Amino acid sequence: MKEAIHPNYHVTTVTCACGNTFESGSVKQELRVEICSNCHPFFTGKQKFVDAGGRVDKFKKKYGM
Repeated sequence: MKEAIHPNYHVTTVTCACGNTFESGSVKQELRVEICSNCHPFFTGKQKFVDAGGRVDKFKKKYGM
């Protein structure tokens, strides 16, 4: 590898919008994210199934369910 062309790698503090902080590795000193594994619906089990535009009702009506 060539010398002096690679960015410096730091132990980074990642801060989520929910207030959770954890350490990771990055070329930046500090990272701010909007969503993390503590507040993401998939990982918390609080996933919402939203009927977008009444598609489920439309399907049920079309097929008489």
